[in-house]
This record gives sequence, structure tokens and C-alpha cells, in this order.
Amino acid sequence: MLTVDFDRLGVTAGTKAIDIGAGQGRHSYEMFRRGADVIAFDQSDSDMAEVSEMFDAMIAEEQVPASAKARTEVGDALHLPYADNAFDVVLMSEILEHVPADTDAIAEMARVLAPGGHAAVTVPRYWPEKVCWAFSDQYHANEGGHVRIYKASELAAKVSAAGLEVVGTDHRHALHAPYWWLKCAVGVENNDNPLVKAYHKLLVWDMMSAPAATRLTERALNPLVGKSVVLYLHKPA
Repeated sequence: MLTVDFDRLGVTAGTKAIDIGAGQGRHSYEMFRRGADVIAFDQSDSDMAEVSEMFDAMIAEEQVPASAKARTEVGDALHLPYADNAFDVVLMSEILEHVPADTDAIAEMARVLAPGGHAAVTVPRYWPEKVCWAFSDQYHANEGGHVRIYKASELAAKVSAAGLEVVGTDHRHALHAPYWWLKCAVGVENNDNPLVKAYHKLLVWDMMSAPAATRLTERALNPLVGKSVVLYLHKPA
């Protein structure tokens, strides 16, 4: 399930890219498939070990061009161990809402992005997230949980202050917003609830089968209830 449109970022063979806060690697894998030279970067040793194994499996199964490169790095998004202007593309997806010092993380993202390069930042959208917080403290008030709710205008102001231009905005994952409202209403750990199980089954079927009906429905609903907001960014040359 991709939140970012990599065509808009211009990710092709040879693109030097970093996925900051890569988690389980979904975006890193897509950039690798496109032939990029990609680093999956995260503070979790266990997640990066699993992503590294998947990179190896993708190579073994010939899912990536021969020229593509991928590796994992474990570290702190507030102190990236890379030179200035090191990457053509930088991604931070669903990470800033977890980071107390978000402006420092944004500054690091801007620092390592090369002039003329492109970036994308995604966070939970303001009003669907407000509903989740209203229904459940457990959803966000835990170790490593969400520390803030962004308005898109607030996030745009922060990335602009770091020297990046906002060149596009999008909303994604409308079908997932009601799922999380339901989870928050019945208890985020209550995965045995019949409604939760049924909705999860629907989402898995949709992701695996991508039927035209649900894809068109979600596309139509994204501007209204898309759970994530995406900012596409450019660093002036």
C-alpha cells in the first residue's frame, strides 16, 4: 500500500534516494523496483533486519533491475549520518507525527536533499486524525505514539521554513479512515471485534486484488476522507 506517487518524484534507475523512517519498507521496495539506489533508514534494528532480508529476496527473485542498489541503515532522523545534498529524492512518510522535534527532522531532510531534488512528506490528515483521538487515548497516547495532529497548512509552513517549496498536495487511503475510527471506537487492541475483522478482511482483499470498483471509490473519496495528506516538495537549485 503506497502513500506516495513516485512518478511525481521522478524516481527512476540511478536515482539516489533515502526513505527516512522506512518502517517495514513498503516505499523503499517500490523505489528499489524502479531501479533506484535506495537507503531504508529507521531507528528500529528489527525492522531494518527484515527489510534487508526482503531486499535480498527481491534480488534473488529478479524483481529489480541489475543496476539497482539497496541497503538499510539504523540511526536517528534528527542526526542523519550523510553529507549535505547527498540525495536526489528524500521521503518521510508517517513519521513526523511521532517526532517531538519535528522541525529538526525537517531541517535534516532538507539538508541531505540535493538542490533541484524532490521530496515527499506524509502525515495523518487533520480531521480524520481528530476523530481517532476523540474516540481513543490508546490510539495515540503511548510510547512512540502520535504527539501532534497536523493541519496541512502548518506542515507546509514548516517545510517552507526549511527552504523547500511545496509543489503539490494529495490525499490518500480514504477506505482506511473508517477502519481506524471503528478500531478506536471498540478498542484499538480489539482485533476480534466482528466489525473490525470484517473491515480488515475487506482492506486486505482490496490491497491484494485492487478491483476497479474499490479503486475508483477510494479515488473519489480521497479528497473528502483520505486518511493521509501528502506534500510534494522541491529544493530550489
